[in-house]
Amino acid sequence: MILVGVAISIAIVVAVGFYVSKRIEGDSSNFLVGGRMLPFWLVGGALMGAAVDTNATLGNTDLAFEFGFWAGACLPLGLALCLTITGIFFAKPMNRMGLTSFPDYYRLRFGRSVEVGASVLLAVAFCMLVAGNLVAGGLLFNYFLGMPYWLGVVLIAAIAVAYTGTGGLIADAYTAIIQMSLILVGAIGLFFWMTSTHGLDIAEGTGPFALGQLSDPAQGAVINWATLIALGIGDIVAIDFMARVFSAKSPEAARRACFTAATGTVAICIPFGLVVLAAHSFLPEELDGPVLFVLLNDYAPVGLTVLVLCGLVGASMSTANGAILAISNVCVRNLGGVRRVHVPGRRDPLLRATRVAMVPMTLFSIVFAIYVQQTGILLTLAFDLMLACLIVPFILGLVWRRGTTTAAVAAIAVGFVVRIGLFVMTPTMFGVENTILYIPNSLIDASFDGWPTFIAFAAGLLTYVAVALATPPAALRGLDLQVADDLDDILDAADQLEKTGEPVAAKVPAEAS
Repeated sequence: MILVGVAISIAIVVAVGFYVSKRIEGDSSNFLVGGRMLPFWLVGGALMGAAVDTNATLGNTDLAFEFGFWAGACLPLGLALCLTITGIFFAKPMNRMGLTSFPDYYRLRFGRSVEVGASVLLAVAFCMLVAGNLVAGGLLFNYFLGMPYWLGVVLIAAIAVAYTGTGGLIADAYTAIIQMSLILVGAIGLFFWMTSTHGLDIAEGTGPFALGQLSDPAQGAVINWATLIALGIGDIVAIDFMARVFSAKSPEAARRACFTAATGTVAICIPFGLVVLAAHSFLPEELDGPVLFVLLNDYAPVGLTVLVLCGLVGASMSTANGAILAISNVCVRNLGGVRRVHVPGRRDPLLRATRVAMVPMTLFSIVFAIYVQQTGILLTLAFDLMLACLIVPFILGLVWRRGTTTAAVAAIAVGFVVRIGLFVMTPTMFGVENTILYIPNSLIDASFDGWPTFIAFAAGLLTYVAVALATPPAALRGLDLQVADDLDDILDAADQLEKTGEPVAAKVPAEAS
């Protein structure tokens, strides 16, 4: 019954994805950013699909079960915080800019060198994010169906790429609505089943009111805050989140979509953490798989198990396909320099190249997932790197005219070196053994875990400010909030040039010349 239920849900999602793919009409703008005409509810569902992945569900439940509520909840709460901050401060101006990929911002604000550096970092980080979701899919198929882990990883990746490679962001948005509905109903159903059959008896010191987990380093407070900050702030520069913001039909629609997705993320993920904490009273001490899988397979009703698993598979595919699409766009457009020149009746080179690039990006993510079988940790690690390197040039580049290309390059380089240097020297990462790349040493022990997040971010921030103040301001490229309206004219002209090959007049502010 589990196999049949999961197969039916996958078939429905794939069918919907292929059905809406006809709206692409051979245009890369439709494929990559939904033609910039999607309503807020559809963008909200797509944003929720990017946030509610199996890193935030399986990672959340495993960490909560082992370390306490806040160790797990900081994953979805961090993602919800990111969406809230984006909705308040960034959704409107970023939607108005009319960009096709997020690194376009770095090119227009700081130049080609910063665009390339940011693109490489974003591509690597998002391959890690995709890998985390493929890991969860591989574990799920292995645990419930006996399928080899590697085959489960390949299967999830192949299905996700199949319909996204055809329908792009439009397919991702429509299928995310189905996938998020399944997992929302499953999460709420599992919560009510637990409270009605076993009760919600959570051990003292492990629940949501055990605030020592946020104040006492001995209870993991530093790691929990590092997780919350890495996701809540570092995730603002997420290329899949921003692609969905770009796709909204208006700045207000983008803003409302962020708030909707933040609410949905909390509503889906928090019940999972509470359920596994309550299950501590009857689950065995030694588990033969992820705690949520054990609970579903051995204790929950079959119908509820099928519903939750369908939602988990959908969540895995939803994040993976959107991230692969965004990575491929960045590699082709921002690293490869292929711009959109769509003429009706002719092939769009950006569309064709992006579809081709999805294959190697997916293969790289598959290899990473097979080598590193981690879920929530890969999510946090990816955005920890973004926090250290890219968030400072992004935010200060918007609001402070004094920032320069040299400052951005220096901040990215220093943030990267500090974060990677501390990573390879720390034996644990967010409470989990560092099996990815650890160099044994006597300088740093596990008690230092969590602090690298704050140190690397501070290093990047101080470097950006210091270099910006020490170097003469260049002729600014003009992306701060005060010149966003002028930027609209520039980008509209550029878009018209890309579409028709004919230049049009545009009001160009002196700062952007």
